[in-house]
Amino acid sequence: MDKIRKIIHVDMDAFYASVEQLDNPNLKGKPVAVGGSGERGVVAAASYEARKFGVRSALSSKVAKRKCPDLIFVKPRFTRYKEISNQIRNIFFEYTDLVEPLSLDEAYLNVTYVKKGKPSATLIAKEIKQRIFNETGLTASAGVSYNKFLAKVASDVNKPNGLFVVTPEQAQDFIDNLEVRKFFGIGKVTAEKLNQIGIWLGRDLKKIDRLELVRMFGKAGNYYYEICRGEDHRKVEPLRERKSVGAEQTFSTDLFYEHDLEKEILQITDILWDRITRSAVKAKTLTLKYKYADFEQHTRSLTISTHFSSKEQLLAESKTLLKSGGGFSKGIRLLGLTVSNFLQEEIKKPVQLTLEF
Repeated sequence: MDKIRKIIHVDMDAFYASVEQLDNPNLKGKPVAVGGSGERGVVAAASYEARKFGVRSALSSKVAKRKCPDLIFVKPRFTRYKEISNQIRNIFFEYTDLVEPLSLDEAYLNVTYVKKGKPSATLIAKEIKQRIFNETGLTASAGVSYNKFLAKVASDVNKPNGLFVVTPEQAQDFIDNLEVRKFFGIGKVTAEKLNQIGIWLGRDLKKIDRLELVRMFGKAGNYYYEICRGEDHRKVEPLRERKSVGAEQTFSTDLFYEHDLEKEILQITDILWDRITRSAVKAKTLTLKYKYADFEQHTRSLTISTHFSSKEQLLAESKTLLKSGGGFSKGIRLLGLTVSNFLQEEIKKPVQLTLEF
């Protein structure tokens, strides 16, 4: 039998907003939103004080201000966020070379074999959290388990500044009692679809056989079948090559008019540009995905000679795709934008140098 892996998922608490509060003490304890405050602005991140009012990332600034009249908007400073992210990542590499960053503010660590510290994934997670706080003044939450799915879900249990451990012995009971909306990999729309057929908890999801899940959700059905049984064999991949970055929106009512579609494309572009910046990728290809009310799906793509270097450029090309192809023949229920075909940069190859939960 293979050695049980020890995986930590570290997730910084309200990272962008926390950095702003750290650098400007006048913002401490106040509701802060990082993003544009204009009529067409979008919240990129919100402090916990703002979240109490329902302010979340990807929310339009107009709605956010309505929810929280005292909300303070701060323009994003991605150079600063990346600087601190690199500082945090250097802490990770002191313990293991098997670090898989997901964005500037979160990463998986495989600590089955470690370079320093006591042989306990839990103790290592505690030490890393303390190191992050001592060296940056910021808090992080961590999840510890034997696979990526459980570690990711666990890191969200006791936020902010939390630590939650799911051992192999505890895993099935934890999953059985976990709401499907909290499953990593099950989005809001899928969770609602599951709820409609009486699937609310992990134990309910486990009652559906694999073939039925695949019929309902395609390839993702295999993933759902396995994670509700505590199975996730994905490795922590330091050289994980991101193939694309995207954002999409499903509409509560079908859209038929060009001006409505352009309004939605503006919001989706804002979210996508934030994700491009966070991921630090340089993409040459843009793809528009659209789904009709009858679920018929199509895509349109274009490739530029250099890379998308500004949100304005991205928006202009998004509108080009929207208007190409002679318009749309039916009502639209979903729009999405994805960038791909990244300019390659040289990646440092890691080397790996023992443990209890």
